Amino acid sequence: MLWLALHFPLLPLEALPLRQSPTALGLQPGLSVFERCEAREKQALENLACWAGRFTPTISMVSPESLLLEIGGCLRLFGGAEAIITAVLAGCAEQSYSTRWAVAPTPLGAGWLARFGANRINPEPAAMHSALAALPCAVPGWPDEVTNRLESFGLQRLGDLRQLPGAGLRRRIGNGPVDDLLRAWGDLPDPQKSFVFPESFAIAIELPSRVEHAEALVFAGQRLFAALAGWLHGRQLLVRRCSLQLTHDDGPPTSLALNFAEPAADEGRFVRLLREHLSRLHLTAPVEALRLQADELVAKPGASAHLFEQATAGEGTLACLERLRARLGEGAVQALGEMADYRPECATGMREVDFNFGRFFRSTVETQKTGKSAAESHPSRPLWLLPTPQALAERAGSPQWHGPLKLLSRAERLESGWWDEGEGGATGDVRRDYFVARNPLGQWAWVFRNADGWFLHGLFA
Repeated sequence: MLWLALHFPLLPLEALPLRQSPTALGLQPGLSVFERCEAREKQALENLACWAGRFTPTISMVSPESLLLEIGGCLRLFGGAEAIITAVLAGCAEQSYSTRWAVAPTPLGAGWLARFGANRINPEPAAMHSALAALPCAVPGWPDEVTNRLESFGLQRLGDLRQLPGAGLRRRIGNGPVDDLLRAWGDLPDPQKSFVFPESFAIAIELPSRVEHAEALVFAGQRLFAALAGWLHGRQLLVRRCSLQLTHDDGPPTSLALNFAEPAADEGRFVRLLREHLSRLHLTAPVEALRLQADELVAKPGASAHLFEQATAGEGTLACLERLRARLGEGAVQALGEMADYRPECATGMREVDFNFGRFFRSTVETQKTGKSAAESHPSRPLWLLPTPQALAERAGSPQWHGPLKLLSRAERLESGWWDEGEGGATGDVRRDYFVARNPLGQWAWVFRNADGWFLHGLFA
């Protein structure tokens, strides 16, 4: 096993909203004083643990300010320990957390090295032993009595402590520190309590100052969506809909619904959609806190990737449509869909894109049920219909359009629409015989004949 230890030395400060507070008058009148909040520290560490779920499913919280990530089983997935560490440190920096780190074969050894700022990879036990031997004996968590006694012995390094006989050392400093040494060196097993990802996702963050412009909320929102993305990876879920609640210092909260065109778990996609929503949002009052909640979740389906699969250029159609909807507003993004009507001019209509299921056209559902698309069910339908049928001249019983038209199909009789006969603006009842025809220029047309004569209704590509 290979453990990546993350130590956050400034977590007590970085977990605070850092609002303006009373200052200490005295020798340092400009010193800002904040009251420590252990509940905020715990919540911040849990949020970080959720975020780390994108790198490994095996995470342990070492209170009060450290995380342990078992990365030995994820090396091939990310391309090595260096790639994982680079991504982890970049994510910590994006969330404005100061980080010390170390990699070692034992969890306690990695944790000690991280606390002392080793910032290096020790993949083999020998390298870890050498690094641990150089650490001072002032190990965090050991009682002050033990540390003072070791100083009175003249011991300064853990390597010197390891040279002493174990039985005598236990009598002098107790069993706990000696067992810690054995666990750090890998001589005793050191099972870790795994972090359990919450069943549901809902976290909040208090802003460092009141925000009056919506676009300034992107950075704080990114922290929340980073934790959401990691939680989704850890739980093997995808989110279809989530809500961001903006708490104001005066007035009711503002709820911002984020609907995705398809279930997703990508942090970048979340943040891009958030930017679009915030660019259109006008705050009625300053915001002092944010709360993100995952409202609708689906299980992540298993899938096998292609051997030579390449990433799709751009963000994809569905992601583009959801951003357009966020930018232009509800109802502004529509799709052309089929209607349950035999009359050609009434067979299609505009409808709002249904992002809840990621389907735009009713023909998609029809295809799944019958195995045939609308085009396959009606192969003689053109893609281009004229706004209104165009009357055609007739010579010797043959319709004319840039010359005489040659009928290439048998008549298709359409009789429908009696229910809206006489209504204003309605198509009404129609009785037509449709044909596929071609003129001397090689153009293919869709024409029909009724009691009033011949008409051109559509063109084939």
